[in-house]
Amino acid sequence: MDLKRTITIIIFAFIMPYQVFADFIFRKGENINVSVSKDEAAVVHTALDIFGRDYHAVFGGNLSKGMNSRIFAGTLGNTTVAEKEIDQKSLAELKSHPEGYLILVKNNKIYVIGSDKRGTAYGILELSRRIGVSPWEWWADSSIAKQNSISLNNGFRLFEYPSVAHRGIFINDEDWGLTPWSYKTHEPSKIKGQIGPKTHARIFELLLRLRANAFWPAMHDVSVAFFQTPGNKEMADKYGIIVGASHCEPMMRSANTEWKIDGKGNYDYVHNRENVLNFWESRVKELKNSDNIYTLGIRGVHDGKMQGANTLQEQFDAITSLFKDQRELISKNLNADVTKVPQVFIPYKEVLEVYDMGLKVPEDVTLMWTDDNYGYIRHFPTEAERNRKGGNGIYYHISYWGRPHDYLWLSTNHPAQIYTQMKLAYDKGAKDMWILNVGDIKPGEYLTELFLDMAWNINAIEDNKAGLDQHLQTWLAREFGAQKSAALTAIMNEYYRLAYIRKPEFMGNSRTEEKDPKFKEVSDLPWSEQEIKKRIAEYDNIAEKVIQLSKSIPVEKQNAWFELIEYPIRGAAEMNKKILYGQLARHGLAKWSDSDAAFNIIEKLTAKYNALANGKWKNMMDNKPRNLAVFGKVPQVKSVTPLIQFQASFATINGNQFTTFEGDKPVAHGLGYEGAAVSIKKGNVANYQFKTTNTDSVYVQAALAPNHPVEGKLIRYEITIDDEKPEIVDFHTYDRNEEWKVNVFGIRSD
Repeated sequence: MDLKRTITIIIFAFIMPYQVFADFIFRKGENINVSVSKDEAAVVHTALDIFGRDYHAVFGGNLSKGMNSRIFAGTLGNTTVAEKEIDQKSLAELKSHPEGYLILVKNNKIYVIGSDKRGTAYGILELSRRIGVSPWEWWADSSIAKQNSISLNNGFRLFEYPSVAHRGIFINDEDWGLTPWSYKTHEPSKIKGQIGPKTHARIFELLLRLRANAFWPAMHDVSVAFFQTPGNKEMADKYGIIVGASHCEPMMRSANTEWKIDGKGNYDYVHNRENVLNFWESRVKELKNSDNIYTLGIRGVHDGKMQGANTLQEQFDAITSLFKDQRELISKNLNADVTKVPQVFIPYKEVLEVYDMGLKVPEDVTLMWTDDNYGYIRHFPTEAERNRKGGNGIYYHISYWGRPHDYLWLSTNHPAQIYTQMKLAYDKGAKDMWILNVGDIKPGEYLTELFLDMAWNINAIEDNKAGLDQHLQTWLAREFGAQKSAALTAIMNEYYRLAYIRKPEFMGNSRTEEKDPKFKEVSDLPWSEQEIKKRIAEYDNIAEKVIQLSKSIPVEKQNAWFELIEYPIRGAAEMNKKILYGQLARHGLAKWSDSDAAFNIIEKLTAKYNALANGKWKNMMDNKPRNLAVFGKVPQVKSVTPLIQFQASFATINGNQFTTFEGDKPVAHGLGYEGAAVSIKKGNVANYQFKTTNTDSVYVQAALAPNHPVEGKLIRYEITIDDEKPEIVDFHTYDRNEEWKVNVFGIRSD
């Protein structure tokens, strides 16, 4: 017995210290030295500073640079300690992937090595994720949990690199959120509309945490132009952000705000060429040592067609000429080899018509395609476009100002819509640039991360509804704990499903920028009393669940809970109740006070949002952007037209209820009015079964997403009942015609 006891003690004494020595353990209160060369790029040191702040928040200790280091970080080619510890095969693989990184744990040390400066920065910030820090720790007040210890096992190895070369966001329609919040609250300025370097530092930190690298600054005339504000350029350099610009801002110039300051004459390349070129060249010279993506081409001063060229042929000739001029400016001032400077051409609106005429875009320039502003991509790269050296990209919206109606308040684009459209775009060759129009960033937090997660790793999400649900649940678990994540996933899925039927901003049945006065005011939606009451009940259901769950949310997570969950869900619910109780009241089927009560709740919820975190978000949330009719109290008028009557179908079949199929199995991602739509590939067949008696005819109503053609100019499907002759249906509609407007609004809830 004594011998056995002695042996046990000896084994314990030798094994335990070995394990402690082998694994890397972050411990409460422990200070850690980090080895990083002072010659590393600014973004590497920036990332290390961020990680140091996170480490202190989690463990209470400090990171410092010095001897006896346990973390080694560096970039390939800098002959760092980290590089010497990695095998040659891994180094060769890393070298072949821009912005990639490798993390290795070896004998109580962490080695982080990047293929370039941004890769190293992403690798360092991956450590922040590993110790439990959310990318939204500041932007959504996601509290950082303190820990006693966290281990990374000896031999831990993580090698990652981006799927999409340039990945980022566009601050747009910033009029009601980011601009007033920045210059009035976060970074007070006497200059109206100034969004300064302190604000941009927060934006750029978020982008680094989300593994993004590109940024299009705000460009409305309510805000001061990015490069007109001292410190903004330097802040982008510090965070390693590649600054670009939208389709109407060529050569890094926000013509909308800057031409009136620096321009001479009209912004007219055709008739005022020299002054326009000088306007562009001064900015190119200013950015000689910065990372930028130069947008080529030209449109109007703002979001309109170019000046001086009235016909498509005149526009064609002008753009052909200015391509040469713009590239000469780049060659002269930045790099004699113009192909080494990133450039993009965006065939948007009328410019797409010019492109379709056969416009020759230089081979090294990225072609960037757009959605129709409502999440449906207009054009996917053809085989010829896929083979271009410059590749292809996508400019996508989760926020929009314009026809047929804005959606600037709540962020409700369906995750499955974003996923299916962007996955298809990637598979079709759009791999070089993804930019997401995020409006004011808030409240688009989850959709922004989904978009950028896909851009970082296109295969991270399994290609079906379960994969999307898992991504959402993982996100919710990170923010609010695993225990609540399943229930929250169901609630959020219902939130997105109901908004997919009709967005909160579209509930008034009104339109923007239409001449017909009937679209200026709130009017009846084409829904029956039964449908209206069902929708109210569905929103009440998820709103009540959120109210009950909020009682169990810890104090330190209450702000994040309100911003990410409670405000959007209850706001959407009350908007629907306001409009739908108003519709019922117009027909004598409800009390006007119910509609007014919903309006008052939205006002109170918004006031609470702007008071969160001791006023941190004051001026950020506006529940009535542009003061459109849908956002006000519903006018108390009596309707002279009766509500439509509900007509039940004898059979309703969801897309995922097929009995058999031919070809590839139809895939469901969660889209559709019941969340059960399927994607069916070209040439494949899905069979559905229903029975009817005593009838000699059947009326079939098919509900399909208003997608645009993937190839060619048509979208078609074929429908056959029993052994009847097949019926071929072309359901492609064209941008901005009446049918398209009705489709993107969404009409019925059945």
